[in-house]
Amino acid sequence: MSSENNPKRSLARHGLAPSKKRGQNFLVNPNTAKRIVSFGNYNDSERVVEVGVGLGALTRELAAQVQKVIGVEIDSGIIRYHETENDLPDNVLLIHEDILKIDFALLAEHTNIPFKIIANLPYSISNPFIFKLIENKHYISNVIVMLQKEVSDRLTALPGTKAYGIPTILLGSFARVNKHMLVKPAEFHPRPKIESEVIEIEFLQRSIDFSKANYHRIVRSSFSNRRKTIQNNLNNPSLFPCISPKDRDLIKKSVLQILSDSTIDPQIRAERLTIQEFEELTAVYERFLASNA
Repeated sequence: MSSENNPKRSLARHGLAPSKKRGQNFLVNPNTAKRIVSFGNYNDSERVVEVGVGLGALTRELAAQVQKVIGVEIDSGIIRYHETENDLPDNVLLIHEDILKIDFALLAEHTNIPFKIIANLPYSISNPFIFKLIENKHYISNVIVMLQKEVSDRLTALPGTKAYGIPTILLGSFARVNKHMLVKPAEFHPRPKIESEVIEIEFLQRSIDFSKANYHRIVRSSFSNRRKTIQNNLNNPSLFPCISPKDRDLIKKSVLQILSDSTIDPQIRAERLTIQEFEELTAVYERFLASNA
């Protein structure tokens, strides 16, 4: 009996079971897999990176449409499973690696740049994976990824909402995010307790007039305490290497000057600022650092 219609038995035959530690929930419905892959609009000349091969539901569908699939899988048991079963098409290359640790330059050796990614992620690595994508955005054109619905809601949230926060802003500056479909727990083995959602992340090839590192510092500091105002959160000595940490009055004065130059109300909370306002705030902050170096 195939892994699609009896995954529990197929895994057990190899002495395997879904890992709770890794948060493994294998997609097993081939019709759902086909629909998810369709969102990528792939062609037979492309080489696509798949993250989390699992039992191969997405892999087989993807391999039928593209030139090559580079499957990144952290679980050595799953790698051995496919090697023993020899159940994946010849145009699938399996790489035993942790996507959070892998050098994307290695993936680029097997693909064209920028390349596409498709992923069915363990819920526990959703946020680290998104930040890894941002750090390596120059390698990537777009990503079709299945996440827990709560995370997809965060990535598409609007200013002023509870879900709006650091991931929304850091990703939103460099990509367009679109929701595609909900996936019910019954589509997986074992069944998760929450719904999943498939989204598309399309990275924008744009230039920015501020450093990505400073942008991350400003955004993260702004959200260090959601209940506090933007002024209070930015009163952070680590943001002002040009000022003695003991000189709190000068730090406060500098924050107020930066906010004034950015036309941002010091009493507003970070969750009410748009992505564009965070970008402008960072640009003004950098000009302040440069003038006080």
